[in-house]
Amino acid sequence: MTKTVAAVFENGMLRPLEPLLLNEHQQVRVTISDAFDPADAWLDHEYIASVDALQEPEPTLGEVRGILSTITGNLSDDIRAERDVRG
Repeated sequence: MTKTVAAVFENGMLRPLEPLLLNEHQQVRVTISDAFDPADAWLDHEYIASVDALQEPEPTLGEVRGILSTITGNLSDDIRAERDVRG
């Protein structure tokens, strides 16, 4: 398992800011970066690591636009319709 979590250094120890699914006394490898970017918290690091492990080239912006252009309908209309159903 590879997971990136934010932590606080308190009283000489690192305290993760979220629960970790680890066994008691389990040894892990820790990488420390003191440059905390709040926007980084929105990234899904596990997904990014799994994509990086595939070792396939990233799609270009043109390829992504081409794929998205094949989607029919209008997102705004879908949102309005869902809102109207909810009442």
